[in-house]
Amino acid sequence: MDRDDLNRLSKDELIDLVLRLQRPAKTSRTSSKPPSMDRKERREKARPGGAKPGHEGKARAMSDRFDRLFEHRPDTCPCCQSPLSADLSAETVSEHERVDLPEVRPVVERHRRLAVVCPSCGERVTAPIPEAVKGTPFGLRLHAVATYLKTFQAFSYQRLQAAFLDLFGLTISQGGLMNMLQRSQAAFAPQRDAAIAVLRRADVVVSDETGVRIEGCNAYSWVFVSDDAVVHRAAMTRGAVVASDLMAGHRQKVWCSDRYSAQQGHGQSHQTCLAHLARDAAYAVEASDDFLPVRLKLWLGQAFALSHQIKEAAASTIAAKRRALERSLAAILTTPTACDLSAALMRKIANARDQLLTFADHPGGVAPTNNACERALRPAVIQRKVTNGYRSRWAAYGEADVRTVVDTAKLTAKANPFATILSTVSA
Repeated sequence: MDRDDLNRLSKDELIDLVLRLQRPAKTSRTSSKPPSMDRKERREKARPGGAKPGHEGKARAMSDRFDRLFEHRPDTCPCCQSPLSADLSAETVSEHERVDLPEVRPVVERHRRLAVVCPSCGERVTAPIPEAVKGTPFGLRLHAVATYLKTFQAFSYQRLQAAFLDLFGLTISQGGLMNMLQRSQAAFAPQRDAAIAVLRRADVVVSDETGVRIEGCNAYSWVFVSDDAVVHRAAMTRGAVVASDLMAGHRQKVWCSDRYSAQQGHGQSHQTCLAHLARDAAYAVEASDDFLPVRLKLWLGQAFALSHQIKEAAASTIAAKRRALERSLAAILTTPTACDLSAALMRKIANARDQLLTFADHPGGVAPTNNACERALRPAVIQRKVTNGYRSRWAAYGEADVRTVVDTAKLTAKANPFATILSTVSA
């Protein structure tokens, strides 16, 4: 806005503009920004008022197993200087551990083909190429390590190449790493399809999406979570076609997401994420003097309290509290306001009014937020920030398959991610 535009503004418009510019910046508490983007407060002392009271000390838990045991006995009595023989009975006073990593070196198998001359007919006979060396010189565990570091530790190809060289003394080109990852990712397709089949049978699905760069273009990482499956999907679009294609005509009883239009219409009913609305209400409370956002914040607090009590409460109690919340919300939405933040917040809530308390119709089966998806997407967001996206589509699609299989195994069996990758690649 230049000086001529400012001159054309009325007094009321100038006041409104100044008030807008004076609003506080959004933080992780009042928006979807992560805590890492919050401005750190400057403090004169790390602990105002001195050190805090101490707490009961904690010690590192001993390992369940050990490889070597050393018992240390006293040799001489410090009082009389008499020698203490090894056949004296002893009791354990304390146990201590020393933990280290062994030197890790690649195990190299060299297969040598030999040729011999047949003594009967004089034919030169050559041994066939062993199955072990056909295709790639790299073994399955090496494939699993590369997949784990690339997918779950956000290694770029350059850092992955350096890690293999520095830690294991193994030289692999970036092209070789790409081929290794492509081979590994193909092994996850069957279990990915199984997870999708489980997701389609679920009664409740929670969904979310976030931006990512693929082949230098804006694209999106989607995630769909049910009680028994987590499905990741990379797509070049943020449209509703992603969820429609994945579900293939299946309509869940409840679909939970934010208010984004592409997330609507995939279930028989919808639960809007109340955490998103709570952040908007918190910002409106902080940035305006209107009392309406305070009422909305209190109403959302009551809705969250109902969700926490819903498993233990009787059906009649849940119904009564829901009716009370609906009456309270109706009174809030009919309250006039001159604050633009309050008006915008009321429009958001009014548009999703029939989706706010769906969780009360399914006690214990539907969460009022899509926080499960936020947590499932977080590793993908971290990798996006570290690596700036994917060079090719196959890498994005294949990594989504890996995350699908690993996250589903972690959800259903609390499986170790690397163990899941190794068993999948080995199969």
